[in-house]
Amino acid sequence: MDYFNYKNDELYAEDLKVSALAEQFGTPLYIYSKATLVRHMRAFEEALAGRKHLICYAVKANANLSLLSLMKSLGAGFDVVSEGELRRVLQIGADPARIIFSGVGKSRAELTLAVNTGIGCINVESEPELELLSQICAELKKPARIALRVNPDVDAKTHPSISTGLKSNKFGIAIDAALPLYQRIAADPYLQVSGIDCHIGSQMTSNAPIAEATEKLLNLYGQLEEAGINVDHIDVGGGLGVTYNDETPPSPYDYLAAVLKRVGQREVSVYVEPGRAMVANAGILVCEALYIKKTAVKNFCIVDAGMNDLIRPALYNSWMNIIECRKNQGEKMLCDVVGPICESDDFLGHDRKLAVQAGDLLAVRGAGAYGMSMASNYNARRLPCEILVDGDKAQVIRRRQDFADLWAQEELLPF
Repeated sequence: MDYFNYKNDELYAEDLKVSALAEQFGTPLYIYSKATLVRHMRAFEEALAGRKHLICYAVKANANLSLLSLMKSLGAGFDVVSEGELRRVLQIGADPARIIFSGVGKSRAELTLAVNTGIGCINVESEPELELLSQICAELKKPARIALRVNPDVDAKTHPSISTGLKSNKFGIAIDAALPLYQRIAADPYLQVSGIDCHIGSQMTSNAPIAEATEKLLNLYGQLEEAGINVDHIDVGGGLGVTYNDETPPSPYDYLAAVLKRVGQREVSVYVEPGRAMVANAGILVCEALYIKKTAVKNFCIVDAGMNDLIRPALYNSWMNIIECRKNQGEKMLCDVVGPICESDDFLGHDRKLAVQAGDLLAVRGAGAYGMSMASNYNARRLPCEILVDGDKAQVIRRRQDFADLWAQEELLPF
């Protein structure tokens, strides 16, 4: 459920007319709904009620400081995958104890910052990373809380580019190789065993993969118990899918019920890392139709938003719902919705039936996750404006770039 709905044939973001927002702030324009984010966070909290837990919002999905601050106010912790993301959540005053650091390629500088900051857990993804972290902690004479991100070789049944839990993927440590590494951590004077972590993929639309992965985590948990190694949390990662087209993903309640059923009465906290499921349907990208171009073989609706603003369709061939911001009685036309970028793959949607003319506004739904966070300045295009709607109020949370911002960090040659 979200709070983008039609009223009298006009698309609204909560209590504000989307066309009026586009007129005020320009296009392309990202619009987020606070009420939707609050509702989604509440759903995860209710799904884990009665169980010690930590909901770590996956910052990579959307890292806007205002949205991070909102998530913090709602009780979220944070899952970060880079020094930049860690510094972002520290900038909004996040409690270091509620931050976990994931990622397969953490540098010495990133690990050093994590140790010095005293974050809640570092999810180690390889034996060399573990060795480097041990060296850093010894040099700093500071402890670090550790979870191994294990690779359970579970097929998440999702797009190959966002599958992360197969043994052929670069992520995590083979689950069969984890026990001796946990024993090394337990013997290290500065490293502290904290948890077991996994993340098997994104946009999962079934409970079955996470249930299978949880079973494997719990088998490892039992081995560690037998070895006298205490684990305080099990982190099942993120990956819960959302509805872009006709997908029917489970609710957070059903999804996490599959996890909690298997965890049972074990005295262990459950961590979860929702990103897409939290923010995707809380955002839309609004664009203006510039031209309607009709050819002998295809019609094109050329809009002012391109793959630099929203790359998911071009990158993953992702289907995203595109709707009119103002319904009209005109005849619907089958067309490709494409952008102004000089690339043949610059499109937002193929073969869409839309009643659209030049000057009309369109909205791409489900754009809150991996939209602005993956945006770029390709073709020297400015990053779009972002606003957050709260009832009948709208706040700019990222201004549209000025053209001078495009070259502000560059230097001319002195000759």
